Amino acid sequence: MSVFNEIKQQYQLGGVVTQIIFWNIILFAFPLIVQSVLMMFGISFQYSHWISLSSDPTELLYKPWSVFTYAFFHFDFLHLIFNLITLHFIGVIFQVFFTQKQLVGLYILGVLFSGLIYILSFFIFPVLESRVVPLIGASGAIMAIIFASASYSPHTPVRLLLIGNVKLWHIAMVFLILDIIQLPYQNTGGHLAHLGGALFGYLYIVLLKSGIDLSKFWSYLTAEGSKLFQPKKNKNFTVHRNTNNPDFNKNRIIKTKTQQQIDEILDKISKSGYDSLSKEEKDFLFKAGK
Repeated sequence: MSVFNEIKQQYQLGGVVTQIIFWNIILFAFPLIVQSVLMMFGISFQYSHWISLSSDPTELLYKPWSVFTYAFFHFDFLHLIFNLITLHFIGVIFQVFFTQKQLVGLYILGVLFSGLIYILSFFIFPVLESRVVPLIGASGAIMAIIFASASYSPHTPVRLLLIGNVKLWHIAMVFLILDIIQLPYQNTGGHLAHLGGALFGYLYIVLLKSGIDLSKFWSYLTAEGSKLFQPKKNKNFTVHRNTNNPDFNKNRIIKTKTQQQIDEILDKISKSGYDSLSKEEKDFLFKAGK
């Protein structure tokens, strides 16, 4: 199996956390590759201005997408790696308690709320104008997931390398304190955005416990948006199948067996991870996903 097919399988079977990580890597690497190629021809390509979020809300008039795109790009490689390692770590814990749809909804809404706090902070704290730094990176959304997890189950034990066993709320507090300590220094707006993400994660759990799941808002928007691209069905057109046809029954049996094999393999992944699959099982899943 080729490397491309292996990566494709990882993307399809890895869940939403893996897919978000893939997109962050792609969107970090692709512009840099394009920038490097253009520089060979003497062409300057400064893309960061167009995808980062500015503290000046008037810039949203000509780049409204920046309230969303800033969270899928990063300043440098270390910034990217740290965020993705943290996202993978906390994403696994979050999905112990919640669904993948809730994780996506919280991530996206955390992006928007963190961006809003970033812009508002420059109006609340005028001193920040002397340290304007465009906002870029997924840290705010990741903080939302960290604090949602810690607020829901603060005493969940976590084993850290070289440190040992700690509780989930300990990790959340370390992130919070580090951001507060760094507020007076560089990237103040960015650290305020992180705190905004932490606040949103906490509020998400408070509202969830009262019966309000904010992540459903994003699920509703995506569901309604997908309907715009679906062809309209002809309600007067009915398909009649001859279920007495032996070929029809044979195909139905084959499909049932195939689905049963898929379910067994997915159950194995949930228990032992993707790497526990044999080459034959990986090939079977890949062919079934086509």
